[in-house]
Amino acid sequence: MRRTLTSLAILVLAVSACSSSEGGGIDVIDVSGPLDSSALSFMVESIELAAATGQEMAVLQINSRAVLDEDLYDRLNDLVINPPLPVAVWLGPQPASAFGGMSSLVRVSPVTAGAPGTFIGKESPTIAGDPPSASADGEAVLFETTDLPLQPSIRQYLQDLDGTSMPTQNGTVVVETLRPFENEGVEGVTLKTVTFRKPPLTTRFFRLAATPEAAFFFLVVGLSLVTFEFYALGPGVAAGVAAISLWLASWGIVNLPVRPWALALAISGWILLTTAHQRGGVLALTILGAIGLQIAGLFYIEGSGQIDPRWWLVLLSVLAALFFFLLAMPTVQRSRLSTQTIGRDSLIGRSGVAIGDFNPDGTVEVGGARWRATAHRESGIGDGSPVVVTGVDGLFLSIEAGADAAREN
Repeated sequence: MRRTLTSLAILVLAVSACSSSEGGGIDVIDVSGPLDSSALSFMVESIELAAATGQEMAVLQINSRAVLDEDLYDRLNDLVINPPLPVAVWLGPQPASAFGGMSSLVRVSPVTAGAPGTFIGKESPTIAGDPPSASADGEAVLFETTDLPLQPSIRQYLQDLDGTSMPTQNGTVVVETLRPFENEGVEGVTLKTVTFRKPPLTTRFFRLAATPEAAFFFLVVGLSLVTFEFYALGPGVAAGVAAISLWLASWGIVNLPVRPWALALAISGWILLTTAHQRGGVLALTILGAIGLQIAGLFYIEGSGQIDPRWWLVLLSVLAALFFFLLAMPTVQRSRLSTQTIGRDSLIGRSGVAIGDFNPDGTVEVGGARWRATAHRESGIGDGSPVVVTGVDGLFLSIEAGADAAREN
């Protein structure tokens, strides 16, 4: 579905460009971050679009530490080496980097430059998540330490390319990036029309989770909000935020080289935090859950030195989860218990239904809302058992089995 939406968006972009472009200008294709299939597809189709609309040349503006799709990368690589129109590559602006497949692409491009202060290297693995090559150099170096030319800005690069012979599928072409102009009797030359091409909004939305830290953050926030809604509020705004967060987290699971065991550990950490909350804030379970999340975040992605998660950003996600479990949910529940419409007096005596087994704590549904509750260990209350509220103890409802003595809701 996501690829279909992306293709439609690119088609609309192509139609718009064809209708508005007179040709003869320069397209700068700007895509940064880890490159998944949608980003690579956009780069490929933008080059083909520039050729179809008669542009003078296309420039790939590179800033990427990882490539995530082998087939589309190979197609892009072939287009750069044997393009339908002159294609140049510029690594920038500072502090850009080209690792993995993008490092190889920068080096094999017939016409390449980079901004000072940018990094190139860590070529292996070409596709993130693949086994690294034993013979490949895994070090990143400043672009200026290589034998590739330096260009401080894309504008300067385009100016200097005027009159350069560049290979294409139809032979060598001499590009003309400058045009003459006259303004109030003053003559000179300036750049031809430069159009910056960026991925459509649909692609950019999903790529909010393009980094390991962001993908892990959306997973943790989404799972935390699920628990928050289940125990504290019921369906509401937070449920929508949880759905969007988990949707973005799924992008990371599908596209990034996620370690399955780290994903399982992250879910286990969430379960431990949820269990600790259900049992009234068991410190040991809370600590284990937080440690599990931190370890999962640190090893969430098989980064191979290219897109490894940074520990302090992972820690922010863990702290966000702890905020929800230790502060947000208890605060909301205290607020609900202190309201006039659902207060202590109105809850006592009401009947409800147990959600899951009690041992001795659990969850009940009373008056259409779910509450944390506690009962005697010998009560034998199980999932679906009728219960009656006998009191309120802090954040917990005290309950007993059976509904005969309870007044109707």
